[in-house]
Amino acid sequence: MRRRDPLADPRALVERLYAYVAYQIGDGPDAEDVTSDAFERALRYRSSYDPRRGSPASWLIGIARRCLADRAAQRVELTATGELEEQPAGPHDETAAAVTLTVRAIVAQLPDRDRELVALRYGADLTAREIGELLDLQTNAVEVALHRLHRKLRGELTTALERGTGVDLTRKGFGTAGGM
Repeated sequence: MRRRDPLADPRALVERLYAYVAYQIGDGPDAEDVTSDAFERALRYRSSYDPRRGSPASWLIGIARRCLADRAAQRVELTATGELEEQPAGPHDETAAAVTLTVRAIVAQLPDRDRELVALRYGADLTAREIGELLDLQTNAVEVALHRLHRKLRGELTTALERGTGVDLTRKGFGTAGGM
């Protein structure tokens, strides 16, 4: 029996992979590098893919998680030697920039598990079932955790932005179920 190639639809997989990585470390060249590293590893080890253990996207996200861990270890070394420099932000509308920075700050303060859930759900666009398979959790537990996390993030974002920008976000949908 011939196995299906897990990388048969590379464009969709790369888009999901990049979105996940960008959720973790931000858009730009670093995210592109990690995405490339993960896809390269996937190409090298594609024969180890087992469809019974999850979707190709879940498998690829698992590889990306290892690439991110490797990158974090390298980053610690670079920070210790003082060679790491901050990249300037691109031009943004003032309100969009405030929202982006506030969301990043709120997500950065979350515990590791919650940040990972946000990145897997909204970055990689994985389903609760796929996240459960990847993290060895029951689908219902993932759904409950995501629901609670969503409610918490929406509340914190609304509070932070109304306090910091003077913008009434309930008119823009942030304080309602249709928000984030």
